[in-house]
Amino acid sequence: MMKLFKASVFCLLVAFSMTTEMHAQKFNGLDKSPMDAAAFPANHKDSNKKIKVVYSRPQLNGRELYDLVPLGKVWRLGANESAEITFYEDTYFGDTLVKAGTYSLFAIRGEKMWTMILNKDLNAWGAYSYNPNQDVARYNAIASIDAESIEAFSITFSDEKTMYLGWGTTRVSVPFK
Repeated sequence: MMKLFKASVFCLLVAFSMTTEMHAQKFNGLDKSPMDAAAFPANHKDSNKKIKVVYSRPQLNGRELYDLVPLGKVWRLGANESAEITFYEDTYFGDTLVKAGTYSLFAIRGEKMWTMILNKDLNAWGAYSYNPNQDVARYNAIASIDAESIEAFSITFSDEKTMYLGWGTTRVSVPFK
């Protein structure tokens, strides 16, 4: 009886070893432009969000903003995939009422003004497939210069219902109602 039990255990072990691959999982290295998110209200304890933006955070790495964000051309607001903004209720983006939903977020850098764009196309890689016919809203935002330089592209919200973009010494603000 004992020989039969040992033989059965041995057969099970051999069967399991043949069907199970043992190898280490390989993970990609850290993305040079890691994903981040910003939300309104900005209070992390408040789970009743009105707006959320998911975007990648490229770094300056000794370069200038004007080398990375072309003047007068559509930019994806970050790196990698286009930034996406979700409105959990109907919201004014600048002066335009936008229905609740998720949109891609683009910008066109100007000398003193940036055109902020909400677009219906989602899951786009960069601005390569940007289609202006899918625009939902545009807002012309005044760009300002700050004394402090920010290394990584950043988006944040204030309690005054304003979204701020910052990179290098450039700051752009977009109001929401």
